[in-house]
Amino acid sequence: MVKRLLGWPVLRQLSTGDWLGRGPAVTSPRTDAAGARTSTADRVVQSVCPYCAVGCGQRIFVRDEEIIQIEGDPDSPISRGRLCPKGSACEQLVNSPRRVTTVRYRRPFGTQWEDLSLAEATDMIADRFVSARHDYWQAEDPDGNRLDRTMGIASLGGATLDNEENYLIKKLFTAAGAIQIENQARI
Repeated sequence: MVKRLLGWPVLRQLSTGDWLGRGPAVTSPRTDAAGARTSTADRVVQSVCPYCAVGCGQRIFVRDEEIIQIEGDPDSPISRGRLCPKGSACEQLVNSPRRVTTVRYRRPFGTQWEDLSLAEATDMIADRFVSARHDYWQAEDPDGNRLDRTMGIASLGGATLDNEENYLIKKLFTAAGAIQIENQARI
């Protein structure tokens, strides 16, 4: 009973001189045993947040080749160690048990999703891309002005794409003649 009373934080504050209760007097054995997730990392990798065009720096903590934590990089001149809520949740982008890791397809007027192989999905996309470009190609306007464009293809990039991916997508779609090219990070 006496040991239990001495374990009471107020008595520990009085007996240890920790008057404000900000030190060892209020630390439980569970808190003492706890440690930072980052302390068990095998290595730290610097990266850039994939969500928007700001380019906030990230420190990615890796243990056994798996990401265990992502934090802001204090050495980044852009974000100085800070991340927005989306950037702070980047670890879920790769570790979420709900993350879809297969190609999912729902046929027109279908009610169920089905898995496709990557090769089948890529072929399907390529066929539709080429067909849309061909079917909606505009070589010139009614006045004879040269257009060389297609209105059958548009692109809306997602915020999880990085700047390099968006740059390549812009080049691809521009070369194909598309003029409706946008990115979610700008909308």
